[in-house]
Amino acid sequence: MIDQQISVEEQSVSTIRLLSVDMVQKANSGHPGLPLGAAPMAYVLWSRFLRFNPQDPAWPDRDRFVLSAGHGSALLYSLLHLYGYDLPLEELKNFRQLHSKTPGHPESNITAGVEVTTGPLGQGFANGVGMAMAEAHLAAMYNKEGHEVVNHYTYAIVSDGDLMEGIAAEAASLAGHLKLGKLIYLYDDNDISLDGPTSLSYTEDPLMRFEAYGWHTQRVMDGNDLDGIEQAIRAAQAETDRPSLISIKTIIGYGSPQKGTSKVHGSPLGDENVRKAKEFFGWNPDESFVVPDEVRQHLAEPGQRGAQLQQEWQQKFEAYQQQFKQESELFLTSFASDLPAGWDAELPVFSPADGALATRQASGKALGALKKTIPFLFGGSADLASSNEMPPVAT
Repeated sequence: MIDQQISVEEQSVSTIRLLSVDMVQKANSGHPGLPLGAAPMAYVLWSRFLRFNPQDPAWPDRDRFVLSAGHGSALLYSLLHLYGYDLPLEELKNFRQLHSKTPGHPESNITAGVEVTTGPLGQGFANGVGMAMAEAHLAAMYNKEGHEVVNHYTYAIVSDGDLMEGIAAEAASLAGHLKLGKLIYLYDDNDISLDGPTSLSYTEDPLMRFEAYGWHTQRVMDGNDLDGIEQAIRAAQAETDRPSLISIKTIIGYGSPQKGTSKVHGSPLGDENVRKAKEFFGWNPDESFVVPDEVRQHLAEPGQRGAQLQQEWQQKFEAYQQQFKQESELFLTSFASDLPAGWDAELPVFSPADGALATRQASGKALGALKKTIPFLFGGSADLASSNEMPPVAT
């Protein structure tokens, strides 16, 4: 089936790539270029860093992973299947089909393990910043001396298109300002957009821009260099006061005859090019949706480690509960998407008899009341808090 001289890591990367290619080809729709180019960085992140338990995708202290370039959804579905989430191979074969768990863009309410619904470029980038803000906020609220119950990273794979978007620019500026050191983005820097070279519309040096935002930046010049990618992520983790952007130079559609071109961005390879891509990676071109046993065993290991990490976290949290009953109840309530009892008890009631009141003032009074009863309510204002009466101004 596969050249046995190839290491299990190389086989794993190829499996991620070719499952994605098979999904797109069977659906006759999708984006094979990103998975072929970005599979190595995804493998390094998921196998060597990401803390997750596929048996419990909602573990509160898991690391978060966002595929901001949601058009490359086949990559994420390959990862979820191979790393043990509840996404059977049959669902991969139903890619982009009605009522499947593998829609064309990831949907967090459909597929276990999808943290963020992505598709509009820049959206996942901004959501990831929000997740990192939440981690910092939760750690400040709940961690006590000798009791650390919140300590996780937020990672994302972002694309050229993401970095072009205004929403990403604003979110990046805020992340740098807030010094979100547990936010690490892998930039699939492949110089190609759907219409052709990114130089058609994008000629800046994004790393210089992100440095100006207050980010830590690095370059990995070979997107297939697994150890180089690992070293860059470790360096990013060591940079605790700045979010990190790692530019990883990839070749879109790597391994296919159309590599490095816009043709491979948003269209299936075609049967003949799929065969040639599989031959390039040393696979049998007549087989589809193949997962070698050794690869399945190898990629089960990170999830098994994650299950053990969750068990250790649960023990720590139980000790935390004994000492900090009120805080632990609030913590669990917030993660259950619930509200504390009596959350609306202090909400103000307005009537015409009260006289004129600006809506921003009414909003401020309501937010001030909610902040007293929902301590985990989280919000902000760029530079108008005194005008729109965001708490704590209103309290």
